[in-house]
Amino acid sequence: MKAKATLKQIAKELNVSVSTVSKALNDSPEISEQTKIKIKEYAKLKNYKPNVIGLNLKNRKTKTIGVIIPNILNSFFAKVFSGIEKVADKKGYNVITCISNESLEKEIHTLEMLSNGTIDGFILSVSEEAQKLQEYNHFKEIINDGTPIVMFDRIAEGVECDKVVVDDFDSALNSTQHLINLGCKNIALISSVDNLSVGKLRADGYLKALNDNNIPVNENIILRTDSEEDMKSKIDAIFDHKIDAIFALDENDSVAALRVSLKKGYKVPEDISIIGFADGILASRRLSPSLTTISQHGIEIGEVAAKRLISRLEEKEGESSDYETIVIKTKLKERESSRKSVSS
Repeated sequence: MKAKATLKQIAKELNVSVSTVSKALNDSPEISEQTKIKIKEYAKLKNYKPNVIGLNLKNRKTKTIGVIIPNILNSFFAKVFSGIEKVADKKGYNVITCISNESLEKEIHTLEMLSNGTIDGFILSVSEEAQKLQEYNHFKEIINDGTPIVMFDRIAEGVECDKVVVDDFDSALNSTQHLINLGCKNIALISSVDNLSVGKLRADGYLKALNDNNIPVNENIILRTDSEEDMKSKIDAIFDHKIDAIFALDENDSVAALRVSLKKGYKVPEDISIIGFADGILASRRLSPSLTTISQHGIEIGEVAAKRLISRLEEKEGESSDYETIVIKTKLKERESSRKSVSS
C-alpha cells in the first residue's frame, strides 16, 4: 500500500507553499487552473487524502455529534441514544458513540480524542468515578475551548452547560407518597447508586415523603450502597425487619427486591408492594409479577438533548443563548408489584 502524502510533502516536491497546495485542492479562485490541475494530479499520484481533523479545526463544522454513555448494559442509556440518533439523523448529523465504562480516565481520553476536530459537540452522562471524585475539570476545559456539551441524567454541578434531567427528587417523593397512600407504613429503601447524583436526589425524595407524613426514619430498612454487588450482599438484612413496601432506586435494585421478596415467602403485592426506578425491559416484561416502575422517558431525554445541542451548534456567529437545565417529568407505571389504591 502506498504511503499517503501530506500537504507539506506535496508543497516541497512542487516547490510551492502549503497554502497554495491547500487552496488548489479546495478549488480556490486565487489559484490558476493550470496550477490546480498540476497539484491535483500530483496529489492523486501520491495517494493524498485530506486531513479531515485539520480541516475541522479550521471550520469547526463536521456535522458529527459525540455521545458518551457510562454503561452499555443499562437499558435507559440505550433508550436515550435512540432518541439522540433519531433527531441527529433528521437534522443531517452523524453520531459517534463511546462508552466510558464508568471510568474517569476513559471519559477524559474520549473527550480529548474527539474534541480535536472530529466532532462539533458532545452529549454525555457523567461517569460514576467522576461523580464519586467530584472531578469535572475535563468538561470545563472542553467547553472553554469552544466545544459545547449537553449533559443528561447524571450531571456535573458547577459546570456551566446545557443539561437535560428528570425530576428525580419529585419522582421519589411522589412514588413514596403513593406507597403511603396505599396504606404502607414500613417502606424500605434499596439503592446501589448512592454515589451518583441521581441516587442522592431519589433518596432525599424518599426521606422527604416520610417526614411529610410523620413516619419515623428506620435506618434498619434503608440500604444505601455504591454498587450492585454491595447491594446484593446486604439486601437480605432488610427482611429481618417488618416491611410492607420497598422503594428501589435503580432497575437492578428493583429486580433484586422482587426476587428476594418472593424467595423470603412474601406475596407480591398482597404482603409487600414494590416500586422501582427505570422502566427497562427486564423490569416491565420478563418478571412475574411485573414491576411497578418510574418511567424516565429515555427516548424523550435523548431527543431533547440532541435538539438542544444542534440548536446551539447552529447559532449564528455572535449569538449565544443562555444555558438551560431542561427537566423531563417522569411517569409512574402501575403494574402487578404494587397494590391498587385503597378505596375511600
